[in-house]
Amino acid sequence: MSELLPDRKPVDPTRVRALPLHFAWADHRLRDVLHRLTLEEIALLFFLHLAADRNGCSFWADATIAKKVGLLEGEVVRARHGLLQKGFVAYRFPLYQVLPFEAHQR
Repeated sequence: MSELLPDRKPVDPTRVRALPLHFAWADHRLRDVLHRLTLEEIALLFFLHLAADRNGCSFWADATIAKKVGLLEGEVVRARHGLLQKGFVAYRFPLYQVLPFEAHQR
């Protein structure tokens, strides 16, 4: 049965987020970098923050995310690529990992 379970190890175990003391539902420091993201990237990133486990990982399918946030599946895929390029998430099908804030504080 364990072979059927998805690999729950973080995509990048060296970059597991730690929740800061001031953590709300999403790290408030994100407000200072939102201008670098498209609206679709913001929607996906916020959804992933809400869906993530303590390691920042979640297994939501692109089609399901699209329905939940009101996007087309192709828009979710483009948003994922943008967030990957900008260092906000790591991805290994089917696992998303929200990266620590410091990863995109450039």
